[in-house]
Amino acid sequence: MDQNAETKSVESMERGSQKREADSETEQDLVKSKKTKTESSNGGNPEVGIDQNCVKEVTLDIEADVAEDKGSRLTMEDAWVVLLDATLDYPANNLRCAHFAIYDGHGGRLAAEYAQKHLHGNVMSAGLPRELLDVKAAKRAILDGFRKTDEFLLQASAEGGWQDGATAVCIWVLGHKVFVANLGDAKAVLARSTITDGSQDHSNAVSALKAIVLTREHKPIFPQERARIQKAGGVVSSNGRLQGRLEVSRGFGDRQFKKVGFIATPDIHSFDLTDRDRFIILGCDGLWGVFGPSDAVDFVQKLLNEGLPVKAVSRRLVREAVRERRCKDNCTAIVIVFKHS
Repeated sequence: MDQNAETKSVESMERGSQKREADSETEQDLVKSKKTKTESSNGGNPEVGIDQNCVKEVTLDIEADVAEDKGSRLTMEDAWVVLLDATLDYPANNLRCAHFAIYDGHGGRLAAEYAQKHLHGNVMSAGLPRELLDVKAAKRAILDGFRKTDEFLLQASAEGGWQDGATAVCIWVLGHKVFVANLGDAKAVLARSTITDGSQDHSNAVSALKAIVLTREHKPIFPQERARIQKAGGVVSSNGRLQGRLEVSRGFGDRQFKKVGFIATPDIHSFDLTDRDRFIILGCDGLWGVFGPSDAVDFVQKLLNEGLPVKAVSRRLVREAVRERRCKDNCTAIVIVFKHS
């Protein structure tokens, strides 16, 4: 395949990953959801946001909830974290820290559960700022936390004979700054208002919300990922899979693929929340296989406008994906709503 053809193929795959729909009925109708939690952040210096005109000193309330459904799969291999106050176990925490994550397991659930239990603690232990916010220090801590988690997981998997792995999408909210880290094909999407007058009353302005994808997928077929794999002696097969098997090129675990370019180094970036930022949707690839980013944002905003609590919104989002749009895969979604006052 020549370079132009490969580029077109990659672009087609990227579009398809957002638009494709599964083609068989689901066998699973039950959606599980956990209790909605709320936390406020008061005072402190306002951060400098992406849009300088929107920076204000505000009180930020966060509401978040999660729903999951195993779809037509025999088992549920996703794991998740919803922590409105992720600093309770760490002393001297003057800077509010909330943490949300989805770990999408493949070949089993052990790697996903390991990351669920240990990643945040490893990030905090690596020095995630808890007093004055230091962006570089926070990113170093997240990177180190991912590295340590994967190293310890690989040791545990070698001892236990595990062969599974997990992708990840993680959010930390420190004060008014959001840090995003991801491995694989799970995604985070931000809903941001296109109205710049500072008004908070946009209850009828669903179309005024822009969907911003905060993560970059890691697939073996993408040029940067392919080059690393081939340099390590790995092969990307004609079906776009690593060694003909894995659809993703980064993740936790999968120790049998670590020598052929499969890594657990996340993409990490940060941005400042402004009063235009309404909510973030975290989802595994099952959700994004049947929902495009703008489609999901409009769906969630419509339900919020109807006055539904976040708990109900997350349940309805997953139910729509599985029952109506026929998602065959495990499906997990976290809806994180920001309220500014």
